[in-house]
Amino acid sequence: MHAPTHLTPCAPVLALLALFSLSVARPASAANDGLTVTIGSASPLSGAQSHLGRDTANGVRLAVDELNARGVLIGGKKARFVVAAEDDGADPRQGTAVAQKFCDDKVNGVVGHMNSGTAIPAAKIYSDCDLPNLTPSATNPKLTQSGYKTSFRMMANDNELGAGLAALAADKLRFTRVAVIDDRTAYGQGVAEVFRKTALAKGIQIVAQEYTTDKATDFSAILTTIRGKAPDAIFYGGTDSQAGPMVRQLAQLGMDKVRLFGGDGICTSKLAELSGGARTLANVVCAESGTAAELSPKVIEWKKRYEAKYPGEFQIYSPYAYDATMVLAAAMVKAGSADPAVYARELFNTSLDGITARIAFDATGELKNPAMTLYRFEAGKKVALK
Repeated sequence: MHAPTHLTPCAPVLALLALFSLSVARPASAANDGLTVTIGSASPLSGAQSHLGRDTANGVRLAVDELNARGVLIGGKKARFVVAAEDDGADPRQGTAVAQKFCDDKVNGVVGHMNSGTAIPAAKIYSDCDLPNLTPSATNPKLTQSGYKTSFRMMANDNELGAGLAALAADKLRFTRVAVIDDRTAYGQGVAEVFRKTALAKGIQIVAQEYTTDKATDFSAILTTIRGKAPDAIFYGGTDSQAGPMVRQLAQLGMDKVRLFGGDGICTSKLAELSGGARTLANVVCAESGTAAELSPKVIEWKKRYEAKYPGEFQIYSPYAYDATMVLAAAMVKAGSADPAVYARELFNTSLDGITARIAFDATGELKNPAMTLYRFEAGKKVALK
């Protein structure tokens, strides 16, 4: 991965219409009986990550609304798309229960899960019931290393994000001393370990390696220990609900010159709010898969539509959830069936210009050419590093 890497802006969302151009619904009298297609959405709708989960579910809803407005034929039948949104609580056990419910309810496809810790155990359940599931955000590489033919990822994995941040630290910023903290989740551990290994390979000294949880809010003891090691930066593997307080406590401890690095989990608009406007927010550098909104006219146009329906809700993952829903619909159209057992194989053959990327999967379910953008915060706003 290079830093920063950006997609070349592709054709507007109208490009998606081309995929369905031969499948736009004819008048009711010309079409056979309708077809209801249920898209399951699995994300944390309660708890500390609920703002991220709601944003993800909204991306699915926006896609479904637009598909229904467009009118899509699947196998000669007019499709009516509906959303079944479930709360997985960012908890593995709750996540597997949601996955089993989707299997039992015979939904037609799933956009989820949001977290690696829920997506990985749920993947086996989806594989057992032959139900395609496209995660908009779970980045742990283990998800697609399982060999399941029903799991797909809509963004760059931790090998891209963690390695890209380590390359920035070593090659551009010339850091020599870095501390690493992770939240012990599958996502946090995964991205932190990739960063650590890449940083070591590039000659950076890892001066401390600390652990917390995805429920913690007080990091004073950890940060005080790290302060004594005089690092140039701290890499945090986790989400904004912990990174926000961490940014604030860096300021309280006088660690104003220490950069805070992180992956997409901390790279949210809400981080500014969660940090309480601390001056150390300006020291955050984070990585997100895809193209920055301000660098892509297509993303700008899409975000206007999102904000019109869900004002103030945008965080980070809704564009990926939107694209995932569109990919599921495209594969169904191509296969002429919404039956998961029939259309699943077409996901490997489907290619379209999405909001976030040119979407095409390799044999493992990974994106073939994932893009990545690096960000920092200026005056409390997330802006892309150009």
